[in-house]
Amino acid sequence: MFEVPPFHIHRPTVSPCPVVASIPHSGLVIPAEIKGALNTQFQRFLPHQDWHLDKLYTGLPELGITVLEAVYSRYIVDLNRAAKAPFIGGFWQAAVPKQTAYSQPLYRVLPSNQNVQDRISQVYQPYHRQLEHLLQQTIDKFGYAYLLDLHSFSGPISDQVCLGNANGKTCSEMLISAVESSFSLNGYQVVRNRVFNGGYITRHYGCMAGIESLQIELRYHNYLNLEQLEQKRVPDWNVPEFYHAKQRIQELFGHLVKSLKEP
Repeated sequence: MFEVPPFHIHRPTVSPCPVVASIPHSGLVIPAEIKGALNTQFQRFLPHQDWHLDKLYTGLPELGITVLEAVYSRYIVDLNRAAKAPFIGGFWQAAVPKQTAYSQPLYRVLPSNQNVQDRISQVYQPYHRQLEHLLQQTIDKFGYAYLLDLHSFSGPISDQVCLGNANGKTCSEMLISAVESSFSLNGYQVVRNRVFNGGYITRHYGCMAGIESLQIELRYHNYLNLEQLEQKRVPDWNVPEFYHAKQRIQELFGHLVKSLKEP
């Protein structure tokens, strides 16, 4: 069923820096067998995915950042949830959601226990093993690693960017201030730990020795077409808003990497 590899790795094209970026929610692949079990309206469109972040951040390896990017949809298995019982449940709690982000039932026929376990073993666990490996490689090289978990959102807040570090528990003030400054200097309005204060990836890896982790949430409206966001279809990335945001993102991450290298 899971014939497509569960992730892509984009390694630095210049001298590496101690930053690893994780993009766990931009994947859109849903195997045909699973899509056929969904309620009809969700076979064409599923809401609240991190649309096109994989394309928005393609320039990060040019700055020395290692990028790990998910391939499968978060509706297959959510990489930013703990893989623990109950494995299937609410969108905001379980590794395998049985509802949409708006509490609408996803399935005509719920996945079997075996199907759920296959998603964990073939998609979830390989992603996390690879992320842990990349972080350890970074620690081996630099003595430490910065993990940036990249997401996007539409609500429930209207701020442009939200940074989450579990209210100060997963990274130093130095790191969150550097990221905040880089966004602010590029014209973005930034808040800390407002609703989005760090999901499983941020909290899990942020507890490990040598790792500081930070979740970065970018509002859809910063890089996608507003009119398309009101429609029940995947918004286009090939729009002026996207290219403008992509240039700004590259500039601010360039500033961030430079600031992190300074003593």
